[in-house]
Amino acid sequence: MSHLPRLTFAIISHPDAGKTTITEKLLLFGGAIQAAGLVKAKHGGRGTVSDFMQMEKERGVSISTSVMGFDFAGRKVNLLDTPGHADFSEDTYRTLTAVDSALMVIDSVKGVEERTRKLCEICRMRRTPIITFLNKLDREGKDPFEVLDEVERELNLQVTPLSWPIGQGQAFKGVYNLLEDNILLFDAHATDLEAKMIDGKDLDSAEVKGHIAEHLLTKLKEDLAMIRGVYPTLNQADYLKGTISPVLFGSALNNFGVRELLNALAKYAPSAGAFATEQRLIQPDEPTLSGFIFKIHANLDPKHRDRIAFMRICSGVFEKNKLYTHPRTGKTYRTATPLAFMAQSREATDKAYPGDIIGLHDTGLFRIGDAITEGERLDFKGIPAFSPQLFRRILNKDPLKSKQFNRALTELSEEGVIQVFTTYYSKERLIGAVGVLQFDVTQFRLTSEYGASCSFEGVDFNIACWVSSPNKEAWDRFFGFYENKIALDSKERFVFLATNRWTLERTMEDHPQIHFAFTSEG
Repeated sequence: MSHLPRLTFAIISHPDAGKTTITEKLLLFGGAIQAAGLVKAKHGGRGTVSDFMQMEKERGVSISTSVMGFDFAGRKVNLLDTPGHADFSEDTYRTLTAVDSALMVIDSVKGVEERTRKLCEICRMRRTPIITFLNKLDREGKDPFEVLDEVERELNLQVTPLSWPIGQGQAFKGVYNLLEDNILLFDAHATDLEAKMIDGKDLDSAEVKGHIAEHLLTKLKEDLAMIRGVYPTLNQADYLKGTISPVLFGSALNNFGVRELLNALAKYAPSAGAFATEQRLIQPDEPTLSGFIFKIHANLDPKHRDRIAFMRICSGVFEKNKLYTHPRTGKTYRTATPLAFMAQSREATDKAYPGDIIGLHDTGLFRIGDAITEGERLDFKGIPAFSPQLFRRILNKDPLKSKQFNRALTELSEEGVIQVFTTYYSKERLIGAVGVLQFDVTQFRLTSEYGASCSFEGVDFNIACWVSSPNKEAWDRFFGFYENKIALDSKERFVFLATNRWTLERTMEDHPQIHFAFTSEG
């Protein structure tokens, strides 16, 4: 692996904004694949690289974050395609802890949508720089100024256009590059990846008028005058602080504007940055290795039947066969085959540098949030587990497969696919999720990967929160009163289960010395 400057970013969007299509096209323009796939491939058509789980192929939605690496414009690009669907938001939130910047994809037909708001909020909390791509300009949609107003108003994010659309829908003729004063011409029937470019410094030139109708040129001149009067020019420092977002326009499905987007990412997006731990700030140029596990995936490739922990390198150089420390357990860790990824395909790599995402073979040692170091005790901050909103009692349908059933629950819980709770009083197993699709994924993977089967039953609980208290007398009183509503999570931490918000708030008022937490680190 070459030691090029790293560009490690996640793609975020509302479902159906074109995120996975953009991912494929970035890989295509980056030279990582020869032909881009379709999210819903039919009649033998090629499927996408980033959506590889069987359920993803069947449903046309991204269920799990996938990692893809390639070289472009003198940088090593680590691209993480995240699930857009709200039911898999925990995977996305954790992924955002492992990147240095984000690409936000917005459907120009629909504008800012609910998932975009939430994901942008997470990025803003972490001060993650965002580049925005307004997609689907080849369809009739909202006025571009209206969409930019929405972004500024609803996402609390100042914008600065780097390009501007000429027409829209059937009248879409291309985009004007505001930095270079040229025009990229759109052709829906073009098969070449290189869009035609013409000089746009003189909008009254014969060449420009030969390609663009007079009424569209008039509108473009008005738009450019307004843009230059209203929006600030791009300030790199403000972008890196996460306070301003450069905006580009295009149509990913038609390969249009994607090369320019990739060029902007390579030019402006940050390299590997500093990471906060409970002990200190980790700088990427430190000589000793540090990194953390942000995702675990069992049976990533059914042919291998293994379990892979995804690790973000924060400092130093990770080398195969070198002995490292696992601070949480104090154990040593050595791997002969650290992995680099192209979605589910993998190859062994000798070294990895700050900004890289690698896969480590895991025999059950790792949990999400774990550190790997050269001996130093580090606890990385901000890797969340969220309070579930949906609960089911899970039952093993085949007692002869109890071993497989229990292993599946342990591993899926450690992956973060679902949360598993054991009620303190009755020892029943409950599954907690933020979305109903997580139950479908659990059932599907239990059968297809572990050979076990399960059924679900409804329960009365709708809210869970982690509970603790330094006051033993207050804790004993609380515990004695609510023993039948207490459960243990997979890390043996106490959780209070409530039927509704009103009951929870009443309980919190009655027991002021008990601490109630709605997120759990790690």
